[in-house]
Amino acid sequence: MKQVGSHLRTLVLNANMQPLSWAPLSVWSWQSAFVAVHQERVIQIKTYEDCIVHSATQSFEVPAVVALRNYHKRKRVGFTRYNLFLRDEFRCQYCGHRFPVKELTFDHVVPRSKGGGSNWSNIVACCSKDNLRKANRTPKQAGMKLLRQPYAPTGYQLDAAARRQPLVNGELHQTWMDYLYWGAELED
Repeated sequence: MKQVGSHLRTLVLNANMQPLSWAPLSVWSWQSAFVAVHQERVIQIKTYEDCIVHSATQSFEVPAVVALRNYHKRKRVGFTRYNLFLRDEFRCQYCGHRFPVKELTFDHVVPRSKGGGSNWSNIVACCSKDNLRKANRTPKQAGMKLLRQPYAPTGYQLDAAARRQPLVNGELHQTWMDYLYWGAELED
């Protein structure tokens, strides 16, 4: 048996057996999941092999995957830097290159000085070079072209974008894989 550390995480699925969220991936500490299982708020789907916790009189398996008992309806998508970059798939919307989050900025398509707002339909992910080149002008004035028009994404669209992003496999436990790749093509 392995010593259970605080580093273990539990994948949280909605009642439809899909991750509650993809970006960030819905995980709880194993302790929170353990409490939720015993309060019957979630169903334990899978446990970690060889990971047992002990009380004075009992032994318990550590949950690796849990599912909510009741379906959790999606909330409105928050207008955040990360969600904006995720919507645009971490690509500059002018040059089309992918960038790490720390190298991306956001650009007002219609500059604020020209009446443009800070909202989903006027802001795009942009690299620093193109942001400086565009400056305080519209794309047309700067002789630049947007790859696609900005839009307000739904939660489903952001989840789809998140599934297209490479996952850092070191963060994913093998027991989760059956629940993360439902959209992958099956092999012959």
